[in-house]
Amino acid sequence: MQTDLTSFHQGQQVLAAGKPLKEAKAAMIMVHGRGATAASILGLAQDIAHPDFAYLAPQANGNSWYPYPFIQPIANNEPYLSSALRAVGDLAAYVVEQGVPHEKLILLGFSQGACLTLEFAARNSRRYGGVIALSGGLIGEPGTQWNYPGSLAETPVFLGCDPRDFHIPESRIHESAEEMARRGGTVTKRLYPNLGHTVNDDELQFVRALMATLTA
Repeated sequence: MQTDLTSFHQGQQVLAAGKPLKEAKAAMIMVHGRGATAASILGLAQDIAHPDFAYLAPQANGNSWYPYPFIQPIANNEPYLSSALRAVGDLAAYVVEQGVPHEKLILLGFSQGACLTLEFAARNSRRYGGVIALSGGLIGEPGTQWNYPGSLAETPVFLGCDPRDFHIPESRIHESAEEMARRGGTVTKRLYPNLGHTVNDDELQFVRALMATLTA
């Protein structure tokens, strides 16, 4: 039985696809949403396949990175949130140890995974290859101030979402874009009316174009 909740997500499986890290020119960490799996988000790699990319997808314990909605007070989702952030950070550190620098690493997440990806990048700001949030926003209750140190140093940041997404308030999309820009990111924000809670080809085209720039 799991008793150390501070390490709730540690030791979970990480799935990989694409080029082996030691041979890859660039890498992508893909973070799944609530109730989903590493395998499901890794399936997206088929739609953005690139011969020089390594894809890695961590698995959340119990298929959820934190228990409550992302717009609740951060404390309500602890210690699960901190464990989830550490899981992403440990995987990013492993990618770098294997020879792919942060500048060639894209962090991509969908839904709860998009929220986690944005929050990780905000708390660990530096130059990344890119930060892609598909239907997500920064974590915290209304009025949260994300006063973390560091700069994204012109990291490309993409936020795509339906403005009437049932899970993501439109105001949080705008807040997140503004905060990531304030942190030094080069932000692209696209709203897709009637998209629903899913991913469309325009978003994937943006990702493909970004990937191409990292391997040129």
